[in-house]
Formats: sequence, structure tokens, C-alpha cells
Amino acid sequence: METVRDIMSHHTDCCTTQDNIYEVAVKMKELNVGAIPILDGNNLVGLITDRDLAIRAIAEKRPNSSQVTDVMSPNLVTVTPNDSLEKAVSLMAEHQVRRLPVVNNNKLAGIVSLGDIALNQYSNEKAGLALVEISKELNF
Repeated sequence: METVRDIMSHHTDCCTTQDNIYEVAVKMKELNVGAIPILDGNNLVGLITDRDLAIRAIAEKRPNSSQVTDVMSPNLVTVTPNDSLEKAVSLMAEHQVRRLPVVNNNKLAGIVSLGDIALNQYSNEKAGLALVEISKELNF
């Protein structure tokens, strides 16, 4: 059985709790990604997605200088590198998220996304089912 380690993105750029949302948005643009992990020291404390920026920052008319902690998602669902892809898909569906931070000993090891799962030939059917569950009404 394949594990999260087999398909996750290992090199993940991050921001810190000292950064502002403008810096996160610029990093997303430069890297062409939709999520940036937020670290406090070496500890993962949150994640900011492009949706977080749209809903919690722009729609609430926050200035670009707002701290990342004002808009990040702090209660993260995570997996470990040794977790199965089936577990990752199940967690994505259950929590309606498209990306999961991968942690090892409470440190960020990477990110696994629904796209990673779909591209890995894990199971187009399972990835499709997860997408259906993820895409159901999101609660913010």
C-alpha cells in the first residue's frame, strides 16, 4: 500500500506568524500554489489558502498589512509521511479539505493535495469520490 510519503510535496515554502497577508499572497503567486503553511519557529501553527485570503481577508476588507494569524486556518487536520493514501483521502473527504499538511514529530514535512493523489494513479475513483465529499457545502 502506498503511503503519503510516496506522493507528498517535500519542499514546501512557508511563512511565519510575523508575516502579513500580502507576503503570503505574493508567495502564492510566485510559487503558483494555493496554500502556504504558517510556522511559529519550527512548529506548524496554521495554513493559509487562497480561499482564506478571499473570504477572511479581502471580503472582510482587511488591509494587506494584516497578520497571517488573523486569516489563517489554525485547527489543522494533518497526516504523517507513513500514513496510507487511503487515510489521507478519507480525512480530506471528512473535513472537506483539498490539502493536508504532512507532519513528522510535530514538524512540517510537506503537503499532500488531492491533485497529488489524482496524479499518482492511486485511484481515480477514490480521488473522484473524495472530491465530491470535499466539494460539499463548506462551513466557515
